[in-house]
Amino acid sequence: MAKFVIEGGYKLSGEITPQGAKNEALQVLCAVLLTPEKVTISNIPNIIDVNKLIYVLGELGVKVERLSEDTYTFQADEINLDYLESDQFKKDGSSLRGSIMIVGPLLARFGKGYIPRPGGDKIGRRRLDTHFEGFIKLGATFRYNKDEKFYGVEAEYLTGADMLLDEASVTGTANIVMAAVLAKGITTIYNAACEPYIQQLCKMLNSMGAKITGVGSNLLTIEGVNNLKGCTHRVLPDMIEIGSWIGMAAMTKSSITIKNVSWNDLGLIPRIFQKIGINLERRGDDIFIPEQESYEIQNFIDGSILTISDAPWPGFTPDLLSIMLVVATQAKGSVLIHQKMFESRLFFVDKLIDMGAKVILCDPHRATVIGMNHESSLNATTMTSPDIRAGISLLIAALSAKGTSTIYNIEQIDRGYQNIDTRLQAIGAKITRIDA
Repeated sequence: MAKFVIEGGYKLSGEITPQGAKNEALQVLCAVLLTPEKVTISNIPNIIDVNKLIYVLGELGVKVERLSEDTYTFQADEINLDYLESDQFKKDGSSLRGSIMIVGPLLARFGKGYIPRPGGDKIGRRRLDTHFEGFIKLGATFRYNKDEKFYGVEAEYLTGADMLLDEASVTGTANIVMAAVLAKGITTIYNAACEPYIQQLCKMLNSMGAKITGVGSNLLTIEGVNNLKGCTHRVLPDMIEIGSWIGMAAMTKSSITIKNVSWNDLGLIPRIFQKIGINLERRGDDIFIPEQESYEIQNFIDGSILTISDAPWPGFTPDLLSIMLVVATQAKGSVLIHQKMFESRLFFVDKLIDMGAKVILCDPHRATVIGMNHESSLNATTMTSPDIRAGISLLIAALSAKGTSTIYNIEQIDRGYQNIDTRLQAIGAKITRIDA
């Protein structure tokens, strides 16, 4: 098992450029299945989850050509549908949650889509009901093999429908949109997710000839078309990585510049970091974080303790709550972190407590953090990364801690962060990757 060895307590400096957005890449890669024409996508992050999906597409018969480090062409003109019912696909698909989004495009174009129960982070229940209820609304027949944990939807053709999603699921919205673009008639999706990732997917589909309106709102209207053409698309910078670097700068008392952040797509992220006292400055499309000896958490205007919670976009993304919690351990003041969506995502705080952090885990969804104002540093320790976001949070804690820490199961971090050790070394971090 590979591990990171981190010598903490060093300040970082310089510039770092965020990778392409993982969550957007997983969506737009699945969209290449909607057309037999060539699709070119750039700024694709070189991370485990994305590379697994590209592999699955290749096994499906998609012609994949890598033009540069982050740019690929895809052509789905000779799809091997038999792969969907193979034992190999059951193994390949089950290791990646993003594989669920191949179902919508396959159903729309070929009349059937299958998927094993997807894997991914162990952060609690992540239902698929929204996806399949949407497909059923469009006219598909659903079946589930309980013994093999294998899902399937089939339809001779899809027909547009009005639907109200039971939750504003990002992947569910993406999957239903990709199915609806080739359906007969008009589909309306209310309570649709409207994250920048979804907006990017819709813009890409429209450039391919789809007719989607309401992009950026929670009410999407899709007029089905007969076919889609190829296109060129560029993935946004990863907002979660941008938030990670902001938190890392604050925890290590460092001054860094985050380049080309697509500021207008960051939503509340800069403002929430400012609420816990972190100074950041917009410089064109860059974020500059100056060195701070301390940062103080704001209270609500009535003096009550600040609560930071996740919510559907444009609310605060749940993927940054773990990082916000870690950063708060060295702030001045206290904050309640409320993780509403996933009941297991805060369980990594026991390692922070071992490191000397003052955190009270109230229940699986809430933790109260009493900041130490950098008066008492965290202590180095040995830990294991349980999921992507907890993993990067523990890495941030280790970079600020006294002594040498070791993090195991770093494949979880590699699933979401490209070459993180070499990129952090370039700005002064003392981090070493040791392969098993």
